[in-house]
This record gives sequence, structure tokens and C-alpha cells, in this order.
Amino acid sequence: MLPINFDKNEKVLTLAMADTFNVVAVDLVAATLGSGVGISTVMAGEAEIEASIEQFYQYELSIQGILREIDTGEIDDLNIAVENEEYNHPLIRLVDAILADAVKRDASDIHLEPEAGFLRVRYRIDGVMRQVMALHKSYWPGMVVRLKVMAKMNIAETRAPQDGRIGLTLAGRRVDFRVACQQTTYGENFVLRILDRRKGILPLEKLNLKKETLTAIQVMMARPEGIILVTGPTGSGKTTTLYSMLNYRNDESVNIMTLEDPVEYPMPMIRQTSLNEAAKLDFANGIRSMMRQDPDIILVGEVRDEETAEMAFRAAMTGHQVFTTLHTNSSLGAVPRLIDIGVKPQIMAGNIIGIVAQRLVRRLCRNCKQAYAPDEAERKLLGISSTKPVLLYREGGCESCNFLGYKGRVGVVEVLKITHELDEMIARVATRKEMHEAAVNSGFKDLADDAVRHVLAGTTSLSEVSRVVDLTARVQ
Repeated sequence: MLPINFDKNEKVLTLAMADTFNVVAVDLVAATLGSGVGISTVMAGEAEIEASIEQFYQYELSIQGILREIDTGEIDDLNIAVENEEYNHPLIRLVDAILADAVKRDASDIHLEPEAGFLRVRYRIDGVMRQVMALHKSYWPGMVVRLKVMAKMNIAETRAPQDGRIGLTLAGRRVDFRVACQQTTYGENFVLRILDRRKGILPLEKLNLKKETLTAIQVMMARPEGIILVTGPTGSGKTTTLYSMLNYRNDESVNIMTLEDPVEYPMPMIRQTSLNEAAKLDFANGIRSMMRQDPDIILVGEVRDEETAEMAFRAAMTGHQVFTTLHTNSSLGAVPRLIDIGVKPQIMAGNIIGIVAQRLVRRLCRNCKQAYAPDEAERKLLGISSTKPVLLYREGGCESCNFLGYKGRVGVVEVLKITHELDEMIARVATRKEMHEAAVNSGFKDLADDAVRHVLAGTTSLSEVSRVVDLTARVQ
């Protein structure tokens, strides 16, 4: 709630509330004010009320304000307060404020790292780690208990790694946190992955793919059976791309089932299942179970071992369309990786529809990016002749992007459609060079080509692309 007006003559306080029927809350305010003041309520949106509270009462709710309160006051019975959910306790509000601050800054991960004399707090924003604060080490034991209570972990266990999940409503929307803790030299290290459902699922058309890439993915998904692989390192946006592809195919005419570790973004009309160690439900057993559920499309979170790969290809060979991810550096690197796991080349041939490889690069801030003329070395990296006039852009710095020069991320994508020629090469285990030449002859463009497209379009900078994608092969 938020007080928005006080009529001195009538002695009536007007409260903006998300739930005007919350009689208990109104009675508590009335008891605090005394019998001489009347209360009037008006309805307002929860997100708007929270934004106004932050704007007008920022000192009391800000992290710095809470830290001043802790430093100047005496904190007794900390663990008891944390376990008993006493929300007025400053350390509880500190944990909540850090979670809310990370969501507000569009962070993807929160790292709480104990050092010898202090607690380091870092956010991963647009794929890059940034230290945002350092707290006194005496705060950490109480914060650990609070986090474990929120994530439904065992607060008595301090040596074994634990996983949990936190669900909060922030700024009027649901935000989930996937929590993992591990014992280190100076205490338990916590990493919280932020799963913001508002940003989780994008339409395929809004992934900023070039027209040819989008068409190639849509053509691959039109094939009724086979396996589509999305590859890339951790944090490269594979899950977002897979969900967008599923969303594109999602309608009442098909039965889509997923097996994930864990389910990150709930989707309507799709049967989603999380792995469950207690029930002995792993990827391989989960695929066996799903095959008896009459699916048309199956999503397998990740191919990690031979048994999972075998079951995924068996599903693809028996008339199902399978989507899955694989940790490799490029689309062509998926073939030797699958062979290394234990998949026979003869089984791969004819059953792989296509392979998508991707990275995420930071997008230049539209308000402060600076144009400049590239030098000769930069022209060679981009494959531009020395006579062609061209302008590139680099990062600046303004309030809109927190003086980083970048705001948001964009995908760099390569799509390898498996042709009959490539199928034959996979079956006879051709060299990577032979497969690359055959792919290029059929119109294949690699990650470097798509990265250069974004640089020339002014979407990102050459230095940012070089951090993520190897462009040196273009000079050789």
C-alpha cells in the first residue's frame, strides 16, 4: 500500500492498495494512526505501487539504507529471526533487496562469494560479471540461513552441495531463482540463476535472425521426423532458442512433451517434466516414458551421455521430431562430439535434420554508441576492401546503460542444414575440412559471417564480437 493524500480538514488518509478488500491491513493502519483519523482506499496496480514506494521511500528500502540500519543497530537472535520469517529484520530485507536489485538491473545470475574478510556480491549482466558491492563477512551466516529457508534447503547441512528454487513476485511479475550452494575455503558460495518469465519466451521472428537463417530453421522444423540440435557453451541462449522453436510449433494439432533439468519456463499446451533423482527419472528413462505418451515433438534438455543420445536418436528414427542441446563450439563440431559420446555414424546419417550453433554478444546502447572509421587491420577482420567507405560503432557511456556502453544482447547464429551429401560424409566419418567445404558449397554461413553482419549493421562493436567469436580465420 501507499499513502497518497491526507485531508487535514476531514482528517482522512487515502491509501492506494492493490487489494482494497484487505480489511486486516486497513485495520492495522487505523490502529497505528488512532481513532481520530479516517481511512479511504483506492485501487492501484501492484507494480505501480512498488515503483512509487521505491521512488519516494528509496532510502529506507535501498541496500545502502539497510546496511546503515544494520551498522548502527544491535542485531540479536539473527538465526531465530531469519528462520521465523520476521520480515522486519534488516538482514532479511537485505537479502530481498539484493534479489530485487539484480532483477531491476536485468542480471541473469547473482554470485554471493565469501572471501577471507568480506562477502563479494557480483551480478552477471549481459553475459559479463560485474562486482556491485562488498559486504562485511559477519552478515554472511545470517544471509545463508535466509537463502536456505527461502530455497527450501537443509539449513543444518553446510558441507555438501545443495540445490533449491525460490519463487518471488517482483514489480508485479513472477520471477524464479534457481539456487545452488557449494562449500569453499571461506564458507558457502551461492549462485542464483534468475529465470524471468517475462523475458523467457520470444517469438521466433523476434530473435533478430537474418531472413535466410529464419527460413532455414522454419524449413528444418517442417520435416516430420528427425533430430534438431542446438549447440553452444553455457549461457549462449540455447534454451531461449529451443523455447522459441517449440512456441512456433505449438498448437492443438500436435502433442509436445519436454524433459528438462529443471523446467525453467512453463508453457501452455506443452507437457513439461523435470528430472527427478529420487524417482530415478533421468533423461534416458524419461524419453522411454515419453515414447508411450504418443508425442509428436519431444524436447530433451541436453544430450550428456551415450544412453541419452541413443534414446534421442531412437525417438527420431521412429517418427518423432526431437529437439535437444549439445555442448560444442560449432555446428560441425556436433558430429565428432556425438561420436565421442558413443553414437554410431550410421545412426546419425539420415536422422539429423540440422544443427544450430549460437553465441550471445552485447548490444551497443542506442543512445551513446559512437561512430568511427575502421583501420586497415579491422577491415581485414571484417573482409572489407580498403577503398569501400564504411562506418563502425563502438561503446560510449550514458545513464541509460549505466555507463557501460552496452544494453541487452543479441544472438550470433549459424545454421547447418544436413543435406544428402553431408549425410553420406557423416556415415563414412569424413574430415571436418571436407564437411565444411561441402556445407559452404550448399550456402552455409558460419558464426563469424553472422557476427560481421551485426558489426556492419551497428548492432554491436568489433571488440565485443572478437571477445565471443573467432574472426582470425577470415584473415588467413
